[in-house]
Amino acid sequence: MYGESVVFSFFLIFAGASVLATLSLYFRQPILIAYILLGGLLGPYGLAWVGDTDLLEDVSHVGIMFLLFLIGLDMQPNHLISMLKKGTGVALISSIIFAATGYSLAWLFGFSHLDSLIIGAATMFSSTIIGIKLLPTTVLHHKQTGEMVVGLLLLQDLIAIVLLILVTTASQGNGSNSQIWLSLIALPLLVLISFVSVRWLLLPLITKFDRFHEYIFLLAIGWCLACAEVASIAGLSAEIGAFIGGVSLASSPISQYIAISLKPIRDFFLVLFFFSIGAGFNVALLEQIWLSTLVMAIAVMVIKPIAFGWLTKPLCRQQSTSWEVGFRLGQTSEFSILLAALALSTQLITEAAAMLIQATAILTFVTSSYLVVWYFKSPIAIKDHLRHD
Repeated sequence: MYGESVVFSFFLIFAGASVLATLSLYFRQPILIAYILLGGLLGPYGLAWVGDTDLLEDVSHVGIMFLLFLIGLDMQPNHLISMLKKGTGVALISSIIFAATGYSLAWLFGFSHLDSLIIGAATMFSSTIIGIKLLPTTVLHHKQTGEMVVGLLLLQDLIAIVLLILVTTASQGNGSNSQIWLSLIALPLLVLISFVSVRWLLLPLITKFDRFHEYIFLLAIGWCLACAEVASIAGLSAEIGAFIGGVSLASSPISQYIAISLKPIRDFFLVLFFFSIGAGFNVALLEQIWLSTLVMAIAVMVIKPIAFGWLTKPLCRQQSTSWEVGFRLGQTSEFSILLAALALSTQLITEAAAMLIQATAILTFVTSSYLVVWYFKSPIAIKDHLRHD
């Protein structure tokens, strides 16, 4: 077995990711699929060249923290309020439809009540990475399609944050109501402390030393990790703390500079996250879950475009816009994978249920990406007239 050294493991991961990412770009495939496939190839269920996948998984969760921190940085208060007014009904109704679909199918395939609940919850979300990465910049910032896609994804992110809180507290407190209430009380306190700290500590420091870019960079990383650690101590998850830290900085004039500066670090850790997902995928379980995965993936890719197309129709100026929004959101999410990994690590669900969520996510990532790049405007569209940066 290879991979006894962390340095050697990193060499294998990033050298292999470079090769597979190059092939993915040449053949116009979603690049994150390359990372997952590489994990499956080099991990313990493949060639077993990378041994300490537990360590890599722990490190990779830092990438999720930075992802949520950056999502928080994009949540300007005025934009958030406007988005809530327009899309809350769509997000809530669609989430109920998708959760009911996931729960029903999982129950029919013989999963337990708790497994089915987590599978249903994981089915609610669409991929932020695919949804935004496959939008041309002009559509993302200046078209109603971009506004609807981003708005619904951010609302789903808020729902995901609440679910992560519930899963974390249920696992730590054995599902007791008192532990859940303590965590829900800790949440607004953490929000208040974060905003007060930003107002009276971070912003004055940023204003005084804004010429020193490396200082702003270090301050942002320190703030993200500090919020994550405080949230963890308070009984919440570190990812939730990072998200709150990002939101508290969103109104600062330097928030976008911070977001741009931290994206390379986020991407570094996200490569490790998706690699660890592939490395942890037990191929032997495919015989047990392949049919349920196929049915679940087909249901997601059929029901999501129809539901979003129908629900967003009254909000869109053109009917084609509502259907495009539906197809762009017609997959499950990296949040689904994160929810499954968290629930499995705390033994809330079985390994088969976690593998079903992960396999469905991978299958819908690939298929949904194909549909988007074939039929809608995208930076990597197959047809020349649809290719827009």
